[in-house]
Amino acid sequence: MSLINVSNLTFCYDGSYDNIFTDVSFQIDTDWKLGFCGRNGRGKTTFLKLLMGEYEYSGTISASVDFEYFPFNVKDSSQNTNAILLEIAPNAESWQILTELSMLAIPEEVLNRAFSTLSNGEQTKILLAALFLRLNSFLLIDEPTNHLDMAGREIVSKYLNSKRGFILVSHDRAFLDDCIDHILSINKTNIEIQNGNFSSWYHNKQMQDGFEQAENARLRKDIKRLETAARQASQWADRAESSKMGKGAAADRKKGNYGKGTKEYKAEKSRKMQARRKNYDNRQQTAIEEKSGLLKNVEEADSLKIHPLKYHANTLLYLENIAINYGNNDVINNVSFAVNQGDRLALTGKNGSGKSSILKLINGENIPHTGQINIGSRLVISFVSQDSSFLTGDLSAFAQNHDIDESLFKAILRKLDFSRVQFEKDMKNFSAGQRKKVLLARSLCQQAHIYIWDEPLNYIDVLSRMQIEELIINHKPTMIFVEHDRVFCDNIATKSISLK
Repeated sequence: MSLINVSNLTFCYDGSYDNIFTDVSFQIDTDWKLGFCGRNGRGKTTFLKLLMGEYEYSGTISASVDFEYFPFNVKDSSQNTNAILLEIAPNAESWQILTELSMLAIPEEVLNRAFSTLSNGEQTKILLAALFLRLNSFLLIDEPTNHLDMAGREIVSKYLNSKRGFILVSHDRAFLDDCIDHILSINKTNIEIQNGNFSSWYHNKQMQDGFEQAENARLRKDIKRLETAARQASQWADRAESSKMGKGAAADRKKGNYGKGTKEYKAEKSRKMQARRKNYDNRQQTAIEEKSGLLKNVEEADSLKIHPLKYHANTLLYLENIAINYGNNDVINNVSFAVNQGDRLALTGKNGSGKSSILKLINGENIPHTGQINIGSRLVISFVSQDSSFLTGDLSAFAQNHDIDESLFKAILRKLDFSRVQFEKDMKNFSAGQRKKVLLARSLCQQAHIYIWDEPLNYIDVLSRMQIEELIINHKPTMIFVEHDRVFCDNIATKSISLK
């Protein structure tokens, strides 16, 4: 066991006027299985890059372990997989490699295939195995689930649970729960570490947020009550002050006159009113100071809205005996299903089973196929693609080019945790999660009969996922979607089609 010490870390990108981190300090135990979460754009990947020494920063980061970053950059993917493994972990014995592959459900024959011929999910598993075979390494694992299907995520989560000594960035709740024992959270104003998994952290956060919101409401009432009391005490004190005369009060005091209506009585009343006003002022200031310490880390997750169109018929589309092949490779065969009004259809299956091809085919793309696809007359489709890397330029031009209301578009992005500063940036400088939110926000601005979303949650932070779930549950749009987040699918899908 050793410690990674982060002390007074401050960092911002060149040319930027807002810090990603400001005077941050904490410690990480190298034996931890540490989950790393936070809203998109808060600096999770940036922090991993800082640990790797890729950027200059102020403050100190000290550690007695070597950091290894996932995804690892394979320079020549034409080599066979065994050569790639030995290049990354040259000291690994054959039996050790086979043990790791067995734990990841990868057949031995994969070692003799060119790395480039493996699926994205297989490549993910191979690189994880190779990095864990390196000695004295602390792994920085950046969103490995984006190339894993649901079955693959379960295998990798069990694999990671058997390991120790890593930071895992992921937004998949079930995946995190299955493989971590601590969580590192980038909040709005600080960074915190807790023992436990995502569910325990989120429960604690809800409890803390609820306490702070209740305390904030109580203090607001107290401040209002103290303002009223202080104002009344001030008025009483002013009246008492104006009705007394200093010399008359002294004379009354000399004569021993202290009865109601005497100058001495009025002077004493004025002193009490002044003291009471000061007491109210002090208590009000204390309440204001207490209130100012609340709600700083309460995440704003305002409800989203969507306005689906009602189609004139119950059945919007249906597929009959669809087969798709690329060259000599049969992707899918004999797929048939219908989508009716109100359906939320999840397409499931392993990577490469043709899920995205089906969605693109329905969306009108020129996908070679046989069989019959029947799209309802004048059916309006809103489509979110899996890829968002093509986004460049500013948000205003994007809204104009796609004929959507700019104010509504930006209001949705604000609800998805975009700052106003973000609106001034080029989309090419957005994080992957922020670019995906742009595509989702565009879709939410569109009135459509059916919403077709291809892995909409890739890179999207957990709190935004929950917002999107709530939106779909409340507004019940007709949908076809592909998504490997098990919790999301369980909560959203009304039926599913498994492609094999």
